[in-house]
Amino acid sequence: MSLASRFALAALVALAPALPSSAQQGSLPISTGFGPNAEVPDPRAGYNGWMSNQTGVTETLMGIDYDLNLYPRLAAGIEQASPTTWRVTLRDGVTFHDGAPVTAQAVIDAISAISQEGHTGHNKRVDKLLDLAGMSADGDAVVVFETNSPNAAFPWTLSEPAIAIIGAASDAYPINATGPFVFREAIPEQLYRAEANAVYRLGTPRLEEVRVVVAGDPASAALAFEAGEVDMVINYPETDFDRIKETGALGFSAPTARLYFYTVNAASGPMANPLVRQAVSVAIDLQGIVDAVLSGVGGVPAGTMFPPGKGWAADIPAPYDMAKAEALLAEAGAVKEGGQWMLDGEPLEIDIVTYSSRAALPPTAELTQAFLQAIGVKANVRVGEYGASNDAIANGDADMFLQAWVMTPQGDPGAVLETLLKSDGGSNAGRYANSDLDKLLADGRLTFEQDKREAIYDKAQEIIASEAALIPVFHVSQVNVARPGLPGYAVHGNHHLVWRFSALLSSCLGHAGAPICVQPGVATASIGYGAGQCAES
Repeated sequence: MSLASRFALAALVALAPALPSSAQQGSLPISTGFGPNAEVPDPRAGYNGWMSNQTGVTETLMGIDYDLNLYPRLAAGIEQASPTTWRVTLRDGVTFHDGAPVTAQAVIDAISAISQEGHTGHNKRVDKLLDLAGMSADGDAVVVFETNSPNAAFPWTLSEPAIAIIGAASDAYPINATGPFVFREAIPEQLYRAEANAVYRLGTPRLEEVRVVVAGDPASAALAFEAGEVDMVINYPETDFDRIKETGALGFSAPTARLYFYTVNAASGPMANPLVRQAVSVAIDLQGIVDAVLSGVGGVPAGTMFPPGKGWAADIPAPYDMAKAEALLAEAGAVKEGGQWMLDGEPLEIDIVTYSSRAALPPTAELTQAFLQAIGVKANVRVGEYGASNDAIANGDADMFLQAWVMTPQGDPGAVLETLLKSDGGSNAGRYANSDLDKLLADGRLTFEQDKREAIYDKAQEIIASEAALIPVFHVSQVNVARPGLPGYAVHGNHHLVWRFSALLSSCLGHAGAPICVQPGVATASIGYGAGQCAES
C-alpha cells in the first residue's frame, strides 16, 4: 500500500424535453459553494461577474468557447489599428433588458465604472488588466480602445466576466444587462435568482427561472441533492461521485483549467527561503494525492500552472523525491535531530491554511501535512473561510495557502500569472518578488508573435518552478451532478462559463451559448477577429 493510500485510509448546450421535476415547474434550483455578496451585486465589482455570467444574466464583448478559443460575443469583431489601439464593432440589434439599445457610448459608460473609485462597479484588479488610456465612440457601432502600452492579451481581457456590458439601472432592472436571463433578487451568501428574458435576441429560454442556492460546503450540497431540494450541484464531492451516479443521477466530469496550488509566504518564515520551498515541493506525492482525493474522478499532477495538452503549458515534471527534499533542507542550513528538522535552532514548522467550499481542499492539505511529517517537518492545518486564509498568508500568520483557481480565465496566460506572482500583483498575498519574472510577464504583454509569446511564458514557468514561487498540486476535472433530464449539459474548461444557461434556448447555439455559425478565426496580419465571422441568426 502506498504512503498516500495509508494516509487516505487514516484521514449545457441544449435541454431535452424531459426535465427534472422542479424544472418542469419552470424553476431549476442549483447548489453551489459561492454566492452573492450584496442584494444587488454589481457584476463589475470583485468576482460578482462570474455569477451573473454563469446564470446568463450578463454578457461580455468577447467570449471563450469549450476549446478555450476566443470568439466575438456582444462584439461582431475586433481589430488592431495600432500597437495600442483596438476597434471593437458591436453586433446589430442588441438591447439591454429594459429595451434600450447597446451602443458604443453605452459600452464606454459600462466599462468606465471599473476604473472609478467609489463607484459600485469599481474593480482594481480588472482596471489593471484593461490598462486603458481612454475609450471613444466611432458612431454608434464601434468602440475605440486606447491602451497605455501594447498589450497582446487585450482581446482576451474583454472576455473577463467583470467587464460586463450593463446599462442604466432602475427599480425594474437593477442589473440592466443583455443576457437570456434577467436578474431578479439576491440574498447575500444565500440566493441568486434570475428569470427568463422573453425577448432575448437568440430566443426565449426554456426555463422560467434559475435559482442558485448557496451550500456551506459540498457535503451539505450533496445532502440537499439527495433530499430533492436542488436539481443540480456544482462541485459535488469527488469521493461520492460514483455512488451518486448509481442512484440514477447524471454525472458530469471533464478536465478544466482549474489548478489546486499553494501560495507560499515568500516574505517571512521558513518558506521565505527558496531551498525550503523547493524541499516542500518535492516532498509532496502529487500522484498519491490525486489517487486518494479525486477517487478516480480525474485529474493530473501539476508540474506547472497550465494543464498538460492545453495551450501555454511548459514541459515541467512534477517530481516526488523524499531524499531530494531532505538534501535541500540540509542545503538550507537545517539540521535533523531525533527525526525532526531544526532550522535556526527551532523546530522547522509549516502552517497550512485552506477553506472547505471545495471538497478536495481539506484532504489535500491533510495529505500534504502527512507527507511533510514523513520527512520530519512538523505541519499544521487550519481550515477556515477563503478570506481569512488569504489574510493569514498576507499578514505572515501562515506559510502555505491551498486554493483553487482557473489559470486562464480570459484564455491568455499572462493575467493570472501577473495577479498571483508579479511583484505588484493584486492577489500576490505571499509577497513573492522576482525582477526577472516581472520583466518576462511585461514582455508577454508587449509581444504579439505567438511563438515568441510561448517562449516567454515557458521561461516564466521555469522560473516559477525553480524557485517554487507557488507550488502546483493538481489540475482537476470539475465534478457536477444533476437529476435525470439534463442531457447535453457539458462542463466548460473555464469555470466562469461552466453552467451558463444561455444555452437553454430554442435556437441553435454553440460556443457555450454563442451562436453556431462560422468558427471565429484570427486574422494574422491584424491580430484581430473579423466582423461578421460569427454573425447571429
